[in-house]
Amino acid sequence: MLNRRILRIKAFKVVYARVENPSMTLRDAECELERSCEATRDLYLFLLAAAGPLTAEARSRIEAARSKFNPTREELNPNMKFAENGIAPLFAEDPDFCKIIKKKKLSWENYDVFLRHLYESVRERDWFKDYLSKPGRSIQEDAALFSRIYEEEFPGNAELEDILEDLSIYWNDELEYALSWCCRTMDALGRGRRWSLPELYMSEMPGAEGKESDKAFVTNLVRTAVRNFDKYYGMVAEVTPKWDTGRICSTDLALIICGLAEADTFSNIDYRTTINEFVEISKFYSTPESRGFVNGVLDKLINKH
Repeated sequence: MLNRRILRIKAFKVVYARVENPSMTLRDAECELERSCEATRDLYLFLLAAAGPLTAEARSRIEAARSKFNPTREELNPNMKFAENGIAPLFAEDPDFCKIIKKKKLSWENYDVFLRHLYESVRERDWFKDYLSKPGRSIQEDAALFSRIYEEEFPGNAELEDILEDLSIYWNDELEYALSWCCRTMDALGRGRRWSLPELYMSEMPGAEGKESDKAFVTNLVRTAVRNFDKYYGMVAEVTPKWDTGRICSTDLALIICGLAEADTFSNIDYRTTINEFVEISKFYSTPESRGFVNGVLDKLINKH
């Protein structure tokens, strides 16, 4: 599930925590890394679990309209296509899915306001109206609809962002990655496959035989960075004499230390790839000037080292 890019981001975040907290031990760092990796899959599960409650919201609206004092003909004979979609039952009746959701205590029970707003938004979309207007039903069509909902309704949703922030400190910037896996799941369900829990690392996924272990990659990266933190800190200080290391942005320092650790640990990875990866990460987590700074310092230190 987790690819090398997101694993580098997770390593960077752990090292950033070490920059901010000098008392962090290697054991602390390893535990933090493990929690962070597992949290991404938990977010994926939480988002998938929204299919049932959203479907239930649609059914509830239909029943409420039917029960009105003087319902219209349309309200008495509603379009049940979404309310009776084939995706929600796949999750509700899957013992493995239900077991892990219960074990991890992932529930939408307290977020009825969000679900109501989500359904109100979905039902106004032209693509949702097109879905309802097409005759017949199929699991492929239902799966494609849920993919559309995940792709267009969840990213940038302020209500959802507040929910995720309250639930986990690890979820605030991993929404789009988790959603991409929700869409992959919908594609598989639409083709008649049964849901199964994705392996945590891409190298452990079916068809990835022979690939180097991603778990070993990120674990060794963090271990090297934490064990050699003081040495790498000194190296940065040596090549930035015009800068007091205390004034270097903490995110930049963490990115540079991660780059040095990767170059030291994985000689089979081209150093230019390592530099490019952490420069790319700097675009999202550091200052506008960081790209050039991280690139320059890493290039100088890796080549010198």
